[in-house]
Amino acid sequence: MIKQVDQYPVSDIFPNGGEKVYKIPKYQREYTWSQRDWDALFNDIIENDDGYFLGSYICVSDSAMNNSAELIDGQQRFTSLSLLLLAIYSKLAPYKSDMDEEELTDFINLKSQLANKHTHKDSSGKKVNTYTSRLKLQVQNSNNDDFQSLLHENGIISYVPKPAFLGVRRIGRAFKRFSDCIDEHIADRIAEEPSTTEMEILFQLADKFNSAVLVGIEVDTHKDAYMLFESLNHRGVPLSAIDLIKNVLIAAAETDNRTDECYDLWVSTLHNVGEDYSIQERFFRQYYNAFRKELNEPYYHGDETKMYPLGYLATRTTLLEIYEKLIKDNYYDFIKLLHHEAELYSIIVNNSDSIKIYSDDLKDLERISGAPSYLLLLYLLTKQNDLEITDYDIQNVIKTLVIFFVRRSVTDVPNTRKLTALFMNIIDTIRNQKGNVIVDIIKSALVDISASDDLFEQKLRGPIYQDNPDTARFILCSIEAQHQTKEIYSGLWERNKSNVYVWTIEHIFPEGENIPKEWVDMIARGDNQLANTYRQQYVHTLGNLTITGYNASLSNRSFEKKKEMKSKDGQKYTGYKNGLFLNNDVISEQEWTIEKIKDRTDKLIATIKDLFAW
Repeated sequence: MIKQVDQYPVSDIFPNGGEKVYKIPKYQREYTWSQRDWDALFNDIIENDDGYFLGSYICVSDSAMNNSAELIDGQQRFTSLSLLLLAIYSKLAPYKSDMDEEELTDFINLKSQLANKHTHKDSSGKKVNTYTSRLKLQVQNSNNDDFQSLLHENGIISYVPKPAFLGVRRIGRAFKRFSDCIDEHIADRIAEEPSTTEMEILFQLADKFNSAVLVGIEVDTHKDAYMLFESLNHRGVPLSAIDLIKNVLIAAAETDNRTDECYDLWVSTLHNVGEDYSIQERFFRQYYNAFRKELNEPYYHGDETKMYPLGYLATRTTLLEIYEKLIKDNYYDFIKLLHHEAELYSIIVNNSDSIKIYSDDLKDLERISGAPSYLLLLYLLTKQNDLEITDYDIQNVIKTLVIFFVRRSVTDVPNTRKLTALFMNIIDTIRNQKGNVIVDIIKSALVDISASDDLFEQKLRGPIYQDNPDTARFILCSIEAQHQTKEIYSGLWERNKSNVYVWTIEHIFPEGENIPKEWVDMIARGDNQLANTYRQQYVHTLGNLTITGYNASLSNRSFEKKKEMKSKDGQKYTGYKNGLFLNNDVISEQEWTIEKIKDRTDKLIATIKDLFAW
């Protein structure tokens, strides 16, 4: 069944001088990663040690062609890693004339990781080199065309035509996002080390990403691949860092016969935080990062070069080492303190029976992906009496954080990588302050680092749903919530049995590639090509979005049917006449055109800027 299993760094999966070609079968789903996934990949590798583990992949060897394999599982990571390496190559290209012999070799090797070289003779007998991609994507939504075009544009492979609207589709946006992440990383590094050059940083980035590790599983048949895929995804739970920390704690407690007591405290701690492992791990990281100064004080001996003996920062790769030291020093005080902090954290993550005046605001903060700020909130709740702040002060902080994260989610300013340092710095600033001046200090720090109003508006005018559907949904639901009454109340945040929101984003002008004829006639006067152009440019903008609890029913129906649709019993409207404020300016229209989308975008942006103003 399994032909070969081994762990490989990225540099061995796409080796310089190798000829391996990975093909993604056309029947697989298209490339689906979004900005959140791209940022997570980049940040995880950057923030952790070399050799960071990225997971596994499964491929089927082509028995007729030893250098060809079909990638059954791993498409998202392979595509993203290739785009990352391509982005680094494109940034290095302008420095080619400045490279020494070793650097030039590394630069050429980077190209060889992305393409195979073929030498043949032309009609005159002269040797000619051509290059072809080592990764062949599937064709849905122009995935492969876009990828090959990017490779050609950046000097990797021979000529291929550039598809229209490459920049608005997922492959093009992923490449741009990685390019932006690289630029931000370079700026941060140079700010820290002014003597470091951009070219040096780029080569270091290439080494860092090439050191990341995946476990490769090679099988002989597609049947074997899919059986293995199902098995890996549905059986077994890997031993986590949290499990290992628990084992260290219990082992220490055994020496004093306190195993049962410590185990009960441990179970209660995790219960308070929540059952989700990712949230548990985040709590352990945020607890250390919030109280890094206090936790390191017993270990600090005046050496300025070793201010944090336990660890500079808690990351996935340093977590176990830090907590091993804390447990070894005093396991019993450690678990009691950790348990207390978990009780406070349960309030923050809405896992507590304790109702605060800011509980609803915390729900909004969670919905807008404000979890990076929980380390600040954990510090405020822990030190509330010492800081002399009230629950109303904490509520004002949370409301400010919601505004900050809405604007950050729309603009990506500041970058995700900077958020932990931002909130740790705020903690350092407020540590010796008292009273509600702390609220002003926090707000001032967030305003200073946030994007300008101009950039906020510029991003709001773009394809906001495509860039960040969760943020688009939060903003639209927030607008609607301002106008809800008991008579027209809708459970905007209600989830179904599968934990999926009942109310979802609805595209008025349908988003699918196969545009129905009635929409082509309405929006482009029968011109299919123009209708597709409009779809690419406007379908994901604010003016074309609303929310509905009946997305599947509305689908690609005509504009008139979407407005008038009713439930099966005919007792209530399920279309745009459902009473939502967001639809008031839609149901009054007789037709839906690009100008109507633009006008509605202007109105919504004005509302959003007012709702989330500093």
